[in-house]
Amino acid sequence: MKEIKNMSRPKGSRVSGIGVYRPKRKVTNEEIAPLIDSSDKWIRERSGIIQRRYASVEETVAAMAIAACEEALKDSKISSTDIDLVILATATNPAQLPNLAMEIATKIGATKAGAYDIGAACSGFSYGLSIASQAVLSGECRNVLIVGSERMTDFVSEKDRGTAFLFADGAGAFVVSPSEKTEISAPTWGADGNLNDWICMTKDWPTYMNEKDGDFPALKMEGQKVFRWAITEMVGVAHKTLEKAGIGVDDLGAFVPHQANQRITDHIAKSLNLPPHVAIARDGVNMGNTTAATIPLALDTLRRNGEVKSGDLALLMGFGAGLAYSGQVIVVP
Repeated sequence: MKEIKNMSRPKGSRVSGIGVYRPKRKVTNEEIAPLIDSSDKWIRERSGIIQRRYASVEETVAAMAIAACEEALKDSKISSTDIDLVILATATNPAQLPNLAMEIATKIGATKAGAYDIGAACSGFSYGLSIASQAVLSGECRNVLIVGSERMTDFVSEKDRGTAFLFADGAGAFVVSPSEKTEISAPTWGADGNLNDWICMTKDWPTYMNEKDGDFPALKMEGQKVFRWAITEMVGVAHKTLEKAGIGVDDLGAFVPHQANQRITDHIAKSLNLPPHVAIARDGVNMGNTTAATIPLALDTLRRNGEVKSGDLALLMGFGAGLAYSGQVIVVP
């Protein structure tokens, strides 16, 4: 029997470009507070958030993703026609079908690319980055686009005191390409489905459609339970990720966790005993929680502000609904 030919495989994979899209509308705590019987002080104390971005009608999940992908391609200096795969991480596709990655690939001119969506909520981008890295390492893809894009405001009740002040909209993308050395570590990932009702929707679509006068399905969250889970479980995930990468906290240039809540970020950073030279991403202060988009948005901010430089090591971590988590170390492009 004739053997199947193996593709030539690169030694490693790397992030070759970063791109983001931030909606134009800025929404302050003062605008949200009256709707949830709250105040700017209350919101800041519980989340660290000062403002967030809300998308307009024109700033759809696909449109924001396309803008982020185009910026990432420009940053990587790679043509869209050289992209072999487009992966969209999102929890807010407004339609069940079709997946949006196909539209994104077509609109950016990735005419030879495969395309599909993944749904892992706040861990989606980190999951997708690992998938993109493996696609490159396999030799089957030369360049992969992973993009997280969310319109969380479509699925959050503006009067829900536990979620309305947290979530927002935006998009971020990485181009993943071959490398002569390992620049994206193996992931540490997992999920606990026993806790899936801690972050979920108030009802499913068939239930909603069969109700005569039911409320629209919206996100709900057991905030305190999620907080305690994140500040305990994610410290162990971080240590395991660093161990897999063969480095310690002193080797890091940046810590870029999912921007769920700045109190969570601060607790994890303190537990890791990060040295003063490690930049800690706090993009959520001005962007809110954009679910699958927070990690690329946060890393972009660190780069733009000069807090990290090309060649630095960054620990990325996603965690949230599922409850799912994922982490990896990358070399900053």
